[in-house]
Amino acid sequence: MRIGIMTSGGDGPGLNAVIRGAVRRGTRAHQSEFAGIRDGWRGLLEDDVTPLTTYDVRGLSGRGGTILGTSRAHPYSGGGPARMREVLRARGIDAVIAIGGEGTLAGAARLADDEGLPVVGVPKTIDNDLDGTDYTFGFDTAAAIATESIDRLRTTAESHHRCMVVEVMGRHVGWIALHAGMAAGAHAVLLPEFPVSYDRIHRWVRSARARGRAPIVVVAEGFVPEDRVEAVAAKGEAPDGRPRLGGIADELAPLIEEATGIETRSTVLGHLQRGGSPTAYDRVLSTRLGMAAADIAVERAWGQMASLDGTDIVRVRMADAVDKLKRVPQSRWDEMQILLG
Repeated sequence: MRIGIMTSGGDGPGLNAVIRGAVRRGTRAHQSEFAGIRDGWRGLLEDDVTPLTTYDVRGLSGRGGTILGTSRAHPYSGGGPARMREVLRARGIDAVIAIGGEGTLAGAARLADDEGLPVVGVPKTIDNDLDGTDYTFGFDTAAAIATESIDRLRTTAESHHRCMVVEVMGRHVGWIALHAGMAAGAHAVLLPEFPVSYDRIHRWVRSARARGRAPIVVVAEGFVPEDRVEAVAAKGEAPDGRPRLGGIADELAPLIEEATGIETRSTVLGHLQRGGSPTAYDRVLSTRLGMAAADIAVERAWGQMASLDGTDIVRVRMADAVDKLKRVPQSRWDEMQILLG
């Protein structure tokens, strides 16, 4: 069997480890050959494919980014499924492992279930918002980077007796803000799932200051305060028409300073959370998911993806995994609130 591998959508730490795990498992356990599809669906639509051997994946476990490149190309553009069939047939590719988040796997599920294409998946998103898996690789690294950044900002905040507002990624869900906020001991944590009022934010900040602390506010980019209608999108629109979220920290900082009298600064971490080497946890998870994906492909279980259930790697239908977002539950928010202020 010849298996093609692609990485699609936003990048994230651990992509290369998935590629390595799949190639090593497929080559050694199943005597399969591999092909690298460049820049996600674009490579499959434009026949941008290159051989991928165990030599090519040496030392990839700790390397960030993706050696195959990525893009947000739509699988139904540029000839769509019909063109993909031509490329797969011409290249002798029997299966495709699609590594990506909600958008990528939704497209992969449709191609497998509706078009009959030989596609399996591996879930990836630093937001950890994909249903059907307990954790996605890349999330642990993003949360660790955010935590370290908050730790560093705390020292300068304490030196100047300031409040710091730190914006992390999280368009629809607040997993990064929740974990980084808890790990770093933030005094206010603001999630898209649970709108709170400006007054409540100010009370948390005042409470921290009253105890002699330099208040730390962690906010997900998709957080919407109670009296706002939509998230802040100060960066315009993406090519697909979606608003580019970001800027809520810059909006909150002057409001907090005005309401509390505490000098306040904002920091937007942005793509720092996507870059660099993956944590040990993400390297292990990525490798295991890649190995499992190779098994799924060899068994021709199209439309399935590798998933984490507790500590076990299992299989689930991609269509089920993208049916809804995995949001922070009320129980986790209740835990967090005890620590705030």
